[in-house]
Amino acid sequence: MTKTMMHLLGIFCLGLFGLTFAPNAVYAHGEKSLEPFIRMRTIQWYDVRWSQDKPRVNDELVITGKFHVAEDWPRAVPKPDASYLNVSSPGPVFVRTERYVNGQATAGSAALKLGGDYDFKIVLKARLPGRYHIHPFFNLHDAGAVMGPGHWIEVTGVPAAFTNPVKTLNGDVIDMETYGLANGIGWHAFWFALAAAWLLWWVRRPLFIPRNKMLQSGQGDALVTPLDRAIAAGILVVVPLVVFGAQAMTDSQYLNTIPLQTALDQIEPLAPVVNTGLVQVKVQRAEYDVPSRSMTIVTQIRNSSDQPVQIREFASGNVRFINLASHQANQDANQGIDDDTLVAPQGLSIDSPAPIKAGESRIVRLTGTDALWATQRLDGLIRDTDSRLGGLLFLIDATSNRYIASISSAVIPKFD
Repeated sequence: MTKTMMHLLGIFCLGLFGLTFAPNAVYAHGEKSLEPFIRMRTIQWYDVRWSQDKPRVNDELVITGKFHVAEDWPRAVPKPDASYLNVSSPGPVFVRTERYVNGQATAGSAALKLGGDYDFKIVLKARLPGRYHIHPFFNLHDAGAVMGPGHWIEVTGVPAAFTNPVKTLNGDVIDMETYGLANGIGWHAFWFALAAAWLLWWVRRPLFIPRNKMLQSGQGDALVTPLDRAIAAGILVVVPLVVFGAQAMTDSQYLNTIPLQTALDQIEPLAPVVNTGLVQVKVQRAEYDVPSRSMTIVTQIRNSSDQPVQIREFASGNVRFINLASHQANQDANQGIDDDTLVAPQGLSIDSPAPIKAGESRIVRLTGTDALWATQRLDGLIRDTDSRLGGLLFLIDATSNRYIASISSAVIPKFD
């Protein structure tokens, strides 16, 4: 082996080692892979909570929250007529035991309505010890997975202690961790042995070049012997008999079964809250300054409520820009902004931070500046054919009533 080949082999091995053992490889679950306009203008998550940070094996972890289905749904994305709520985790480290949308238990996909708000609840059971980054997410038909906010969960305990008992229709209690395991291994071994035997039957003979020479010399008929044809015919008979025979035995052994569910749930959005529509927000202009990684949104806000309101937060693509002055003036423990890893440190700058009085209409310039626009790949929206921004604007009054507006606008990039 030459020195050049040895160097190339060493580089290949180092690259393979880096891909295999890179410490950051398990941190992300594809939340940045979708185009920004899909993450910003489809499912807009908010108020997502985790019941605990350090469950033990067999403990329950409950994820709750809400999401808004954006009115300005991208034309390039199919409507959410078939959407599936799930949880993203690095492997089967949890078992999902329950799932609810608007208080309704759901086993399959659901049809969502544009402009609607929904709440959700997912109950997980801790299975394997470790530290994992967990996301709720929606699988959108023909679009992909729109991830919700992520949270680090540390599962403690012993893996062998995990149990997953389930009561069957017959009243028997089985452990899903071990039930049918031997049967599954047996069938896999049977089909593997059959396939390996069939492959070895042909591989044992001279291959490629000798067989090609026989074909070129007109001896192709000699490549397949009468014994080969007999064995092939036997397999054609035996395999269907085994399959249908095993199916008949299974049907006779398990009389009460439920097929996989493919129904589509029709879930109505939450009823509008009392203060819905009292604060109207209209975007007049949005600009993204590429060098400074800064988004500026000029809005016209009309306060039709009977109390002054103040802008609290702008959220887009799971990145949150907090009006820090409003947060300090209106401490609200339920907002959970302190442990959110995607909160922009500099917060949200407002050119006129004074509360908007009751009945007042004001032009407000919002500026969110942070590297998160780039690290979360949201700045890619300026390269989209549909270069539009989407997100949720949260406002709050002196009595902690919250007003939520889903906003969207075309974005003009600036490069100087």
